[in-house]
Amino acid sequence: MGLQIGDIVPRKDVKFEELRGKIIAVDAFNAIYQFLSSIRQADGTPLMDSKKRVTSHLSGLFYRNMALIAEGIKLIYVFDGEYHVLKGRTHEIRQEAKDIAKEKYLEAKDEEDIEGMNKYSRGFVRLDDEKIKESKELLEAMGIAVVQAPGEGEMQCAHLVKEGEAYAVGSQDYDALVVGGTRLIQNLTLARKRKTRAGEVYISPEMIRYEEVLNELGIDRDQFISLAILVGTDFNPGGIKGIGPKKALVLVRQRKYPVDIFREVEHLLDFNWQEVFEIFKKPNVKSMKISFPKLNEGKIKDLLVNEHEFSMDRIENHLLKLKEEKRKSAQSKLF
Repeated sequence: MGLQIGDIVPRKDVKFEELRGKIIAVDAFNAIYQFLSSIRQADGTPLMDSKKRVTSHLSGLFYRNMALIAEGIKLIYVFDGEYHVLKGRTHEIRQEAKDIAKEKYLEAKDEEDIEGMNKYSRGFVRLDDEKIKESKELLEAMGIAVVQAPGEGEMQCAHLVKEGEAYAVGSQDYDALVVGGTRLIQNLTLARKRKTRAGEVYISPEMIRYEEVLNELGIDRDQFISLAILVGTDFNPGGIKGIGPKKALVLVRQRKYPVDIFREVEHLLDFNWQEVFEIFKKPNVKSMKISFPKLNEGKIKDLLVNEHEFSMDRIENHLLKLKEEKRKSAQSKLF
């Protein structure tokens, strides 16, 4: 789910060298769900230790972020706080989809359909309190700042960028843009290929700038929020029936002001647009100063190796590589 406006948003490829020394605020739940759904064995089974505890999220958080840190990028992981009451319907829809995926997975399992098991297992990922707790512990041990948002994590990320505490938001979703996040980076990964139905495709990080989006689309902030609501957000899933991004763009350009925009589609409304508009106009965020914890190798090894049986050699090799990169970086600064 989420805001589907990718087709009309201008973007540019960005190289990792351009991000060296920059601070990226990451939507934690977005990233962890991605790891839980993608890091799996051929039959769809997630990575687990001998006690059958899922470790896919820890694997993703460690290896992905160690690679980014080695590139000279500093990271802030922002965790969701309380959900807005209007997000209830979105959770219901997601739960229904998870139930269907689980049912299809069990059918595939009975038929020993490995491909089907792999496909449907990704559809009923669950993020519980224990996974959140150990994710925070690992991130802090890696020297990554952990922030607890009062509301939506992605909106808090945008606020950190607007206040200069971070350079950009790292997320696959677009909510940060709608609340005015200055810069959004998608595909923040060192993996160069991604599997799709059409086969493997090359991917690279992409930068989306808020001001460029508004200028390219020829709209202002209120029109952008209105466009998002017309298309559908997590607070009004589905948006307005029959209106996609391109139609929405034409409408907000023609009517200009939110009251006039939604008067035009009043006969199709089954939600209070003013309530949703207010969420994006005045998001539930807080101002804060970010401090970064020190790298704690002992804590990393204790959690990953001693607790969850990760390979000591692999963990140590990545830590050594990180030290070497930092040494080179410090040396280059001296010269």
